Amino acid sequence: MAMRRFYNEIKGKKVTEVPEHVKPMLSFDYIKNSIKRGLDNYAEKYIETGSPQPLFHVCYGGMIFSYLVALPNERRHLAHKQHAESHH
Repeated sequence: MAMRRFYNEIKGKKVTEVPEHVKPMLSFDYIKNSIKRGLDNYAEKYIETGSPQPLFHVCYGGMIFSYLVALPNERRHLAHKQHAESHH
């Protein structure tokens, strides 16, 4: 949704006008306000309605984080195993 809105905003601009349009979006205050607005929207949509979705989001996020943390170690083991098999 945000990408579509951004695309629609810059669609009619000339290439030389795009940096001036994007530059304010990269400021610390704009990013901070965007994150705050996103968290407020999330709280309004899920937390205040008593939805179980935040619990699922935490569980899925934990599983994804765990997978990403373990991935380099697993890849090292796989590379070692393939290397050992190629030398036999």
